[in-house]
Amino acid sequence: MTASPALDLRSGTQRVLAHLLANNLLVGVVNYTVWFALTFWVFLETGSVFGTGLVAGIFLVATAATGIWFGSLVDHHRKQAVMQASAVASGVLYAVAFAVLLLAPASSFTTVASVPLWVFVVLLMLGVIAGNPRSIALPTCVTLLVPADRRDRANGLVGTVTGVSMLVTSVISGLLVAYGGMTAVLVVALAVLALAVAHLARVHVPEPEPVATGSDDDGGAGRGVDLRGTVTLVRGVPGLLPLILFSCFNNFLGGGFMALMDPYGLSLMSVQAWGLLWGGLSALLVVGGLLVARVGLGSRPIRLLLLANVVMWAGTVLFPLVSSILTLTVAMAAFMLVMPFAEAAEQTVLQRVVPYERQGRVFGFAQSVEQAASPLTAFLVAPVAQFLVIPWMTDGAGAAAIGSWFGTGTARGIALVFVVTGAIGLLVVGLAFLSPAYRRLSAAYATSQAPAPVVGDPAPVAPPAPGVEEVVGGTGRGR
Repeated sequence: MTASPALDLRSGTQRVLAHLLANNLLVGVVNYTVWFALTFWVFLETGSVFGTGLVAGIFLVATAATGIWFGSLVDHHRKQAVMQASAVASGVLYAVAFAVLLLAPASSFTTVASVPLWVFVVLLMLGVIAGNPRSIALPTCVTLLVPADRRDRANGLVGTVTGVSMLVTSVISGLLVAYGGMTAVLVVALAVLALAVAHLARVHVPEPEPVATGSDDDGGAGRGVDLRGTVTLVRGVPGLLPLILFSCFNNFLGGGFMALMDPYGLSLMSVQAWGLLWGGLSALLVVGGLLVARVGLGSRPIRLLLLANVVMWAGTVLFPLVSSILTLTVAMAAFMLVMPFAEAAEQTVLQRVVPYERQGRVFGFAQSVEQAASPLTAFLVAPVAQFLVIPWMTDGAGAAAIGSWFGTGTARGIALVFVVTGAIGLLVVGLAFLSPAYRRLSAAYATSQAPAPVVGDPAPVAPPAPGVEEVVGGTGRGR
């Protein structure tokens, strides 16, 4: 595997990326903290699992529904402006929600049927969703700021930022809710967002003027959502649509994984131990991202993407064969470690084969398609497991047929769903390896010379205001 050149985050445009990564880390931690804390708080206040499920449902559905529109915003405006507007919008929505929390009677938040409660929840979740344009803009900034031969490593750092956000969020949100409720959460969120906005205002991001690429659907202005043009572009790159659909199908299977993992793990160990275990496993997302940043992806990222999926789905088949926390831990450790390689590989391919001026819409399209799959499966798999598979493996025909060696009962019913899910995943990966689409996309990646934007051209970028840190083309030191 040919190693790509190392990143240099101390100078030039790659130092700009380092600032953007740090800024996105701050905002990502805040938004995830609000989401997780709200979920904890709603359950503690109302005692309703239905209420917490609606919070997750609002996030997943809204993410799937807004991805293409957010991608259009990223393409049609300067990336730094989109990031700033995203943070400001989140801050405004959090501030309005805070006012609702302070003005409404405390008793109105103790029942799931309360109107003030759901006004508060919707405002906060809209604030979280308002942060999503940043997750689309950041990989386009990798294309803008990092030479093509080291973007795979930069994508590893993007994955690391996401992993760190998820790792620390559950701890921070739990502590804030425990000691100060949602008041503490929102005070911290507003303070950190203000800090992030001030920091980003001092970073000079060299960007060309956004190019109008709209279709006739938006009057040729190039400022609309342009779904038709985006789909046409995706279909025009050999193998790109199958790649997105492959990731969508993986998320479809992963939805069942997400719905059943907690019940399975809690059948093997206490809730405290389960929480600690997942905290440790989540740290491997960070390790995987750092490994990508250090060693890169090689010259065949599509092949690496499929091999990562082989590891993930093979582990899903093997760990449930016995009721063992050891096999579960080993399989999930491998899953977490290779996941950043798969995600970085997909981003690297998109950055190579998609023109820069349309990358926001393509990333947004991919986000919408892929995110739509997980909640659908979660809603489908949970009742199937509860009402069909578990009874079948408890005292039904399944228990009689394979119960003597596989085991019976609720946990073994869930385990069987995992085995079948992993087997389907392996089958799909095998078909992908053999498919013409894989060969076409690999060839397109190998021969593509995706146009990288010329920094500062065609439109000159205004110099930073006095006192603003100059991080482009120099040493990266403050004046």
